[in-house]
Order: sequence, then structure tokens, then C-alpha cells
Amino acid sequence: MNAVYLAQDPTLADFGKDPWWLVLIKVAFAFVVAVLATLLGVWFERRVVGRMAVRPGPNQAGPFGLLQTLADGMKMAFKEDILPKAADKVVFFFAPTISVICAVTALSVVPFGPMVSIFGHHTPLQVTDVPVAVLVLLACSSMGIYGIVLGGWASGSTYPLLGGLRSTAQMISYEVAMGLSIVAVFMTAGTMSTSGIVAAQGHETRLTIFGTEIPAPGWYAILLLPSFIIFFISTVGETNRAPFDLPEAESELVAGYMTEYSSLKFALFMLSEYVAMVTMSAVTTTLFLGGWRAPWPITLWEGANSGWWPMLWFFGKVIALVFVFVWLRGTLPRLRYDQFMRLGWKVLLPINLVWILVLAGLRSIEGWQTRDRLLATAIGAGVLLLATLLWPSRKPKPKSSLQEQANSRPHGSFPLPPMDLQVPPSPRTKRVVAEREPANVTAGSDSREV
Repeated sequence: MNAVYLAQDPTLADFGKDPWWLVLIKVAFAFVVAVLATLLGVWFERRVVGRMAVRPGPNQAGPFGLLQTLADGMKMAFKEDILPKAADKVVFFFAPTISVICAVTALSVVPFGPMVSIFGHHTPLQVTDVPVAVLVLLACSSMGIYGIVLGGWASGSTYPLLGGLRSTAQMISYEVAMGLSIVAVFMTAGTMSTSGIVAAQGHETRLTIFGTEIPAPGWYAILLLPSFIIFFISTVGETNRAPFDLPEAESELVAGYMTEYSSLKFALFMLSEYVAMVTMSAVTTTLFLGGWRAPWPITLWEGANSGWWPMLWFFGKVIALVFVFVWLRGTLPRLRYDQFMRLGWKVLLPINLVWILVLAGLRSIEGWQTRDRLLATAIGAGVLLLATLLWPSRKPKPKSSLQEQANSRPHGSFPLPPMDLQVPPSPRTKRVVAEREPANVTAGSDSREV
């Protein structure tokens, strides 16, 4: 009886009944997860990128370099805290804390597991849940950008201001695509509660093809494949990670919005980036990868989704998504700003709008089970996307010469200089050419000719 109860999916009625000390334990656990995710995330990224770049990465401070991040944190804590004269002191001080608080707050509505027993109390492995928990996640993601924007503006310097403006454009561009992707999720699940969305992905699905039943996963990453791809691309843009790290582009803006920050304030911005990366990975796991539910073939074990085991599957999925974040940074170059804006407004947004219309139309078809039509549509969308990527590109037309471009200009247009007008060679070029001429050059030849 106890095992059956522990395997039960939590509902909204299960929240708000915990004693105060159990609530404090859950809040402390979410905070510890955020802090440890930062310490281990920095080490994990350095090791993975070092492996990709064929170099060892941190390997001196502690076993496998595990204490390198702790040493870096202590170093930043003892550095001099510099405050620019032109900075707005109040906003400059509180801007880094905004990003950290918003990133940690989003973890409060993320389910880490099912109903468990803690000191005799049956409680869900989640701080809290509300009927509009998805909107809480969107609000935390949007508010976290304000820390970057205000930090860049309050610095009183040009480069941080440009980084803050770029961050504003990123938030507006990719928040729309992210919101539309979540629309597809709660259209299918019928709820905006995060625990309800995880429960909706737990039902076994069997697809009948040519009279044969085959098991089909209920994860929305497969049933809503276009939404999953667009949502993950948007999360990379929202967290300012490469190749979308334009607000902190070192090659253009020194360090972007963090240029004037030092000591612990700089560490807080660094902390917020990695917490946001882990938080968005947890949100992606919750909305599209079945949350804490075990993947196949682990589901063949009856106790895979009961007790404390689901927490292991949840963090395994989160680590896999964090690896994808690091993989992107180690392989892709930074996009130009116009390419970044074009991707958000001219590619992701139209595809998402069309997909939402198709999804709404499929839900109105009678006589066909919802998951069957969603799975068939997702397979069709995946085949179309693969065909688009593998389709041979057309050869570019040969570019016309300058003379041809000049001849094609309409009569009466602004006059062009002569095409044969060239910059004369420098004296050094003449001397080098003269030294390289063969010795049998006749005395009457002009040495200035090349």
C-alpha cells in the first residue's frame, strides 16, 4: 500500500499541506542545487571544452580539478571591488542580485520527483505548484534579463550599455518564440501546472501501424518535436550562451554588460549565468522530456518511477542538456547581430505560428486519437526538417565584374570613376620587384616596369 502511494503523481491538492520545517528543507534543497550546479557546472564546462580542444582542462586543484571552481570563487571574493565614478551606485549594486534571485526562484515550481516520504510526511519533491506555474517560469526568465540590462545601463560606460541593449533585443526576440512553444505544451497537456504536465507525459502510448501495435513514448519532445527544437534554441538565446552570447561579446564589447564589474558582483553575474543554464535545462526536462520519469528501457522495471529513484533520472536528463549547452559553446562560432535577429523573427517565429495552427487543426479532427495524430505529425515534421537540411543547395550565380556592373547602370545615373584607376605601387614594392628581375635584363629596359 505504501509503495502504491509513493508511486502516485502529485496533484495541486497535495501542495500547501506541509509543515513549516519541511517547507524550509525544500527551499534549502533548491538553493543548494543552484549553488552546487554553479560550482560543478563551471568545472564540467572547462573539462568538456578542454576535452574537445584536446587539452586537459583544470586538473591541479583537487582530484580531477574539482576544487578549481572553489579556488576561483575565493580569488574573486578577495579582489578589489571597484565602483566607477559615473555609475548609478544603487542600481549598479543590486543588478547582479536580480539575475541570481530570478534564476533560483524558477526552481521552486520545478518537480524533482513524485510523492515521497520525508520523516513520516508524504510530500511531493517540489517546493510548490500553482495552476499557472508555466507563467511563473516565463516571468522568472523575463525578469532575469533586467539584471543584465540594468547592470549595463548603471555602469555609466559605453560597452556595458551596448551589451545591455543587445540583451533587451534578445529578450524581446526569443521570449515570443519560447512562449509560443509553451503554448503547444499546455494545449496538449490541458494544464499549465508543471506537475500536471509531467503527469500528462507519463501515459503509455501504442501506435498502430499496418495492424501492428508498437510502443510510442509520451514525451512532448517527440510528440511536439518542432516546439521542443524552437524552445531549446530560445533557451540558449535567453541565457546568453554561445553562439548567442552577444551581450558579453569579448571580441567586440570587451566583456559587455560585465565590463565594469569586479570581485563578488562579477561572481554573482557568473553565478546567474550558470544557474540560469541549469534552471532552463530543468524546465526543458519538465516540459518536454517527461520530467522525473525514467526513460525506456528503465521503465520495464516496475519501481523505476517510485520513491527516490526518479530524482536520479531527472538530474541525468538535466546533465545531458547542460552538456548540449557546453557542446554548442565548444563547436559553434558567435553569430552576427543581424543573423541573430533574422533567426528569431524570420525563422523561429513563423515556423512556430504555423505549427500552432497545425496543432490546433489536428486537435479538432474526430475519430483519431490525440497522441496518434501528434506522433504522426511530429514524425512528418522531423522528416521535413531532415529533408530541408539535406537538400542540395543551389550554386551561387557568378558575380559580374566591375566593368559589367558599370555598363549595366541606367543612363543618366551618377558618374563612376574609370575602372582602370588603381593605387600606384609603393616604392618598397618597386625595389623588391627590381631585385627579383633576372640578371640578363637589357640595359635599355625601364626598371620601373613590372
